[in-house]
Amino acid sequence: MRIEQYFLMTDYSLWEVILNGDSPVPTRIVEGVVQPVVPTTTEQKLAMKNELKTHGTLLMALPDKHQLKFNSHKDAKTLMEAIEKHFGGNTKTKKVQKTLLKQQFKNFSGSSSEGLDQIHDRLQKHVSQLEIHGVSLSQEDMNLKFLRSLPSEWKTHTLIWRNKTDL
Repeated sequence: MRIEQYFLMTDYSLWEVILNGDSPVPTRIVEGVVQPVVPTTTEQKLAMKNELKTHGTLLMALPDKHQLKFNSHKDAKTLMEAIEKHFGGNTKTKKVQKTLLKQQFKNFSGSSSEGLDQIHDRLQKHVSQLEIHGVSLSQEDMNLKFLRSLPSEWKTHTLIWRNKTDL
């Protein structure tokens, strides 16, 4: 999922909150009744901050029409599980999507109006989507695809690059 990549790239500690669940809320027993206590240690405060930040980020990632549906989940781990269950799709949908992504990768080409960085970014986006669906590509395959997708005015350069062994 794209949200997973976002958490991994921005703040890994937030992704750990989703994987491991929230930390236990500090409690105290008053007259036989368990009551939550305001976090006092730095670690407890950081854990609470990360939990709230993760939960809020997940909710903000949802389209407006789904906000109320997922608002009942109180911790980030159960919220993420519910989001994956709702938006993940079934195996047939995923297979169709995977096939479509492979076809788009196969037919990928750059236009002469694009710069090298734009072509590379678009190709990298396709590769990332394929990797999310479990398709792994070697670096050599990606490099060759990039070189072959360049517009015709780059043909001379690509021939030289393909024959270089140290690239």
